[in-house]
Amino acid sequence: MSVTFAKGFSAAGVSAGISSVEGKKDLALVVNNGPLDAAAGVFTPNRFCAAPVQWSRKAVADGHITAVILNSGGANACTGQAGYEQSKTTAETVAGLVGADTNNVAVCSTGLIGELLPLDHVLAGAKSAYEALSDSEQAGEDASHAIMTTDTKPKTVALEGTGYRIGGMVKGSGMIAPQLATMLCVITTDAVVTAGQMQAALAAGTEMSFNRIDVDGCMSTNDTVLLLASGASGVEPDPDEFNALVAKACASLARQIIGDGEGASHDVRITVTGATSEDAALACARAVAASNLLKCAIAGNDPNWGRIVSSLGTVPVDVAPYDSNKVTVDVNGVRICENGGAGRDRSEVDMTPREVHIDIDLNAGDAQATVWTDDLTHEYVHINADYES
Repeated sequence: MSVTFAKGFSAAGVSAGISSVEGKKDLALVVNNGPLDAAAGVFTPNRFCAAPVQWSRKAVADGHITAVILNSGGANACTGQAGYEQSKTTAETVAGLVGADTNNVAVCSTGLIGELLPLDHVLAGAKSAYEALSDSEQAGEDASHAIMTTDTKPKTVALEGTGYRIGGMVKGSGMIAPQLATMLCVITTDAVVTAGQMQAALAAGTEMSFNRIDVDGCMSTNDTVLLLASGASGVEPDPDEFNALVAKACASLARQIIGDGEGASHDVRITVTGATSEDAALACARAVAASNLLKCAIAGNDPNWGRIVSSLGTVPVDVAPYDSNKVTVDVNGVRICENGGAGRDRSEVDMTPREVHIDIDLNAGDAQATVWTDDLTHEYVHINADYES
């Protein structure tokens, strides 16, 4: 199940001829049929943020979104006023179709940066998607396929609360770094919640999930995460349960992005413990996750702890105080670095599982943090050397 798992939502995914891949589904529409139209959003901090991000950030500001149109095949980023007008025109078209205010339509795009979209295809696709709208499981799956670019599989989530549901979809495979990832994400719920509740839950959930994954250290111009509430269940959820379920949905979708990292052969979980603060632990985990040398080593099934500690050592003392002579590193349960030096022979580490667990103990405090990343393979280079949307 996907965005149609929650009651009160319909969706569609169609082929609009936007993508260069003939016949590929490349346009999705998600409509909130109410009775509520509460919404929250989180967007890329990239200063070159795309026209649809600029539009959608304004649209969601009042806490109301009725419909979201999403396309793959083109990012509509770095396209100036003309690109913004394309997003506006798209929102106007969708608003006319679904009977909504133009300012209550969010627009999301993903694909190649620097080119305008084939607007006639987008608008025709919007009409086709509107005609195909359904609350069926298949409609949700079609929508999740339509937003894919280099993704090899759709990424969805479906969770049950006490009398209400949460569903969602995300795309993302490359250009993934902390502070969101190259992703379009729509999460739906039929709970009765306010926009303020949703924004707080989404911000917290995003911080612990999408902001803690890193495939290749590259930040996108188009990242968008939207949370929509229809209120169709009639249930006002326990706030703590709702927050936890939103966080769980974000965590599941973020983990699926890592599992589909471009060309990846290993998913790498980096946990730093024994830090003086969570911020310190996070800075250390991110420094290790950002090491291309380490990622290449892992692609070759080499648990090279020297590349781990050398990256760890780049974190300034005022950010993460620790004594390098007390640091330990375990890879898949084998302590290959003890007190800042060699531990057990790294040949003892089994690198055959898809998941690689790197556990770093700074032995300086009680705080911890986890970041997920992927290895970098020949296939990653191939995908991005020949990239086109």
